[in-house]
Amino acid sequence: MNGLINYVSCGALWLGLLVRAPDLLRHRRDPYLRAICAVLGLAGLCFFLGAPPTVGAINRLGGVPNLAAPLTYAAIIAYGAASQVLVVHWRGGPGVRRTARRWILAYTGVLIGVAVTFALGDAPVERRTDLDTYYATTPYLAQMIVLYLVAHLTAVTVTAVTSLRWARRVRGGLRAGLTLMGAGALCGAGYSVAKLVAVAARWSGRDWTALGTAVSPAAAGLGALLTVVGVLVPLVTPRGARWGRARRTYARLEPLERALDDLLVRRTLRLPRPRFAPPAALLVWRQTSVHNALSHLDAYFDRDLFDRTRASTLTTTADPEWAEAAAWAAVIVTAVRDEAAAAPGRRLPPAHGTGRLLDRIPGPAGLARIADALAGTAPVPQAAPVPPTAPAPSATAPTAPTAPTGAV
Repeated sequence: MNGLINYVSCGALWLGLLVRAPDLLRHRRDPYLRAICAVLGLAGLCFFLGAPPTVGAINRLGGVPNLAAPLTYAAIIAYGAASQVLVVHWRGGPGVRRTARRWILAYTGVLIGVAVTFALGDAPVERRTDLDTYYATTPYLAQMIVLYLVAHLTAVTVTAVTSLRWARRVRGGLRAGLTLMGAGALCGAGYSVAKLVAVAARWSGRDWTALGTAVSPAAAGLGALLTVVGVLVPLVTPRGARWGRARRTYARLEPLERALDDLLVRRTLRLPRPRFAPPAALLVWRQTSVHNALSHLDAYFDRDLFDRTRASTLTTTADPEWAEAAAWAAVIVTAVRDEAAAAPGRRLPPAHGTGRLLDRIPGPAGLARIADALAGTAPVPQAAPVPPTAPAPSATAPTAPTAPTGAV
């Protein structure tokens, strides 16, 4: 009698509405967003109005026994109309607005029917939880009860069939969300079926009130939970995927940052690490640190070593991207060594080549491949031997980034 299931279900649905509200504010004219927010808001209102404490308060304030019943049924019917409009926008195609308008008009007629039958009926005894079965044989009230239950059953059945049918054609978070919404609609159908069976039993002289007072609320509560999760999954899944990619890239860049760590600390080139930051912010922080270090090392980059390593790797692997990464890894290791060997406050020119590689500095994907080369996660061939006419590389410069860990 305390309505806990109702209030929890209402809270879950309105939480989903709160999550979608920013999107609705940004895209007020989007009919799909308006429909889905209406479904969440009206479904939560159904649970709120149907809670026994709310029923008692409405009846007391209105001064009419069982006034809460037609109000709750009206919310359920409006929810059914919103569900149908949502389905129409899901399907798309020509005549979407016309079809949605027809559903709205049809359920408006049901609303009028509920109001008229309640006004014509006689319900002097307040029933907070079992009005459906208690007045199942009362003229006009019986028609009101069947009318709202059939309207609700039609709405959730169409929603379930459409959601589950569409779920088979899509993938990822949208498929999971549609499946959950379809399952939630099936639970909503269970609510109406249980109520209708209890009413039919009352017509035949049997007392199956427990179907309406215990089974139906449980089915409705489970349906609300599945529905709100289904609505949120397509929204959360892309964000989760972006966070996952950022986290993986952040971890992937760790060997490159580790190779530059001594330089970053010694030259104070690293910004303070953000605390309690999302993966995307941490990734930007690590990329910024790497770019700061590479900018500082620009004068130490050995273009000849870069070109030799790139040509050798390209000949062996026939992979231009990997050859570029291997060449960058080689010159970074060498530049870090040369910079560390320089006297304080003085920059040494590169041992060979002309430096100035930053005009071709790699982007985020390239940095990740350089980190892979430094980590040795893919085979990096040794650079080709230096021709006799070319200057010999310095003793401290490796010809390929196969063993970068000892370079720093």
